[in-house]
Amino acid sequence: MTNELPNKDLVARSFGRAAAQYDDVAVLQRQTGDELLDRLSLVTLQPKRVLDLGVGTGRNLALLGKRYPNAELLAVDIAPEMLKQAKVNFSQTQGLKRWLPNSQKSMYLAGDAENLPLADNSVDLVFANLALQWCDPRMSFAEIQRVLRPDGLLMFTTLGPDTLHELRTAWASADDYPHVNMFYDMHDVGEAMMEAGLAEPVLDTDRYTLTYDTAMALMKDLKVLGARNVNSARRRGLTGKKAIQKVAESYEQFRQDSFLPATYEVVYGHAWGGQLKQQNHDGEVRIPVSQIQRRTK
Repeated sequence: MTNELPNKDLVARSFGRAAAQYDDVAVLQRQTGDELLDRLSLVTLQPKRVLDLGVGTGRNLALLGKRYPNAELLAVDIAPEMLKQAKVNFSQTQGLKRWLPNSQKSMYLAGDAENLPLADNSVDLVFANLALQWCDPRMSFAEIQRVLRPDGLLMFTTLGPDTLHELRTAWASADDYPHVNMFYDMHDVGEAMMEAGLAEPVLDTDRYTLTYDTAMALMKDLKVLGARNVNSARRRGLTGKKAIQKVAESYEQFRQDSFLPATYEVVYGHAWGGQLKQQNHDGEVRIPVSQIQRRTK
């Protein structure tokens, strides 16, 4: 694993600024969240405590609450502003029920997936939709394994390295700086899960394509989402108009049916808590090929 880790303070500030408008452009996040929730319907699990890790504005927290009405809900996010938005949104979905003595309880905690503010063996379900791509997978999965109860379940999505490859190619025509965040390959993710001791990990990938009229429209949406460039080697200061124009012109090579595509490689995964490390005699950690599948849309 050689990917450069993002600056977490920058990640927190970026998503904090995005909290108020995030839901206006979170198309992919809704699609992957719905798919992840659908996959939960295949699991016979009645958790007492559910953690929405990277809760964002709380959309999935409310849906998890409806699915598991007797569970205590924990919401963790690196951006305190997101937590405030999630708390407001969750209260609105509860309506007048929130005043009842037996209303569903929810707790909001600022924290990083690499250092969760939770006790060992304290969570039955960890639900993480498009949050772990900002983390070192070895550290985040080790923390998830720590807080999961032995029979607890992890369900997550993250982004793969082919995400926004069109935009990366277009920027390469303008300068040599990294402008698009890099993400871990599915096999690196699988190895990190095994190293952490998570049991029976299963991974697959899917591709989603969003379409835009212009490259500028795509970059504006990324800015509104808070998905800014957090590479430490990123260009400092403002990018000139000529460079932006060159990026826009280069992106035109991908135009199809009057629209510009923006591809996202989404990695879906789940695993159970409580299993010890599985290592070969040479110390190499492997995930069985039979447990890694690749799908395309």
